[in-house]
Order: sequence, then structure tokens, then C-alpha cells
Amino acid sequence: MTLGIHPVREALRAGRPLDKVLLVKGAAGPRLQEIIELCRAQSVPIRFETREALNRTSKGVPHQGVIAFGAAHRYVELSDVENARLLVVLDGIEDPHNLGAIIRTAHAAGANGVVVSERRSAPLTETVDRAAAGALAHLPVARVTNISQALERLKEHGFWIYGLDERGTALYNEIDYAVPTVLVLGGEGKGLHQGVQKHCDMLIRIPMSGEVSSLNVSVAAGIALFDWRRKQQV
Repeated sequence: MTLGIHPVREALRAGRPLDKVLLVKGAAGPRLQEIIELCRAQSVPIRFETREALNRTSKGVPHQGVIAFGAAHRYVELSDVENARLLVVLDGIEDPHNLGAIIRTAHAAGANGVVVSERRSAPLTETVDRAAAGALAHLPVARVTNISQALERLKEHGFWIYGLDERGTALYNEIDYAVPTVLVLGGEGKGLHQGVQKHCDMLIRIPMSGEVSSLNVSVAAGIALFDWRRKQQV
């Protein structure tokens, strides 16, 4: 976390990967405007919050109305991964260990990129980097403002969208994936949001035995991703 106008401005000027920048509501002036313009140029999300909220975030440390959160790696644009054979889209993975594990598994299974949402996703912190075990250096992660809109854009580029959800009607191991493929995974405990489900071409599920109705999302990702990989090698 970087606090203060000058430190945040210099972080932006140096091109450091940032997850987001918080600005106090109602603030103005040329120095703050420069920060806003630098954020927009580098696609760093900006959130305007009350001074009380910033005080809580900084835990009382002076911040001059500006707080930046660093990222372990820089995000890419959706356009940078639109030529992929396999993309993994994450609809609200908030646990950094799960995010890192999915990135690691996606890279191992042959995915060409991961797509996350701006608001409902764990940022690319050092914890995510450690859980990914080096995969972040090789697998691009794109960040979008709206998952549903991103799925529609990917459809326009020829992708088929498969949502992995316990409410799916088709079994994951009984379908033939069309390529290029998007596999969409929902957040912990919530699954796919209803709005996201509507943009999937097919909802698939992993059959379960016993009393537990669902798997950890990173485990479910591994099962589905390596099934996709197996079917491409047949």
C-alpha cells in the first residue's frame, strides 16, 4: 500500500503494477488530476471514497487523500488474449490462494490466459503469486469491468462459453468442447452469478457422490481443465 500524493504519482510514473487507486471524494487540484490521468493511461481502476473510509484503510497514517494498492504483476487487456484456444474466466474468485491455484492449474493444462473482474476478484498480490508457483510469469491475466460484457465480446471472436456450475445440466466428461473455448468458474460459495449464466452457451457440472454438493473451486477447475486438455489430444 502506497500513501500520499507524491509517492502514488511516482509509482504511476515509474510504471509499477497497481491494482487500484483510492481518492477522497470531492478532492481537486492539478496534482490529483495528474494522478487521475496517469491511472486512466495505465488502466488502473480509480475509486472515490470518503475521507473516513480512507482513514480506516490507512489505519491512521496520513494519506493526503490518495492511497494506491500494488500488484505482483501487471494485468493485460482482454484484446491481448482474444487469439487464445482456451481462456479461463473467473466470476468472483475472492480468495487469493484459490486464485493462485487456478492460475497455476490453468497454465499447466494449456490455457492461454485468465480473465478476472475488476470488483469481484482478489488482486494479484504476492500471496497469489506464491500460490501460482511461478505461473503468473507465464500466463497473462486480463482484468475487465464486466464479466458478462467480456463473454459477449469473446463470443464475437468465435469462443464457445462453458460455465462450470453444480446446477448445470450436462456432465463435464460427456461433452465435446468447441474450440476456442472459454471455461467460466464462479466464486467461492456462490457459483456463477445469474447474469453470467445467461451468457454461457452451456452449463456443465461435475457429478458428485456423498453428502457434499460441491468442490473447492480450484479443485473443480483442475478437473475440468485437464478433461479439456485430454480431449484435445485424442
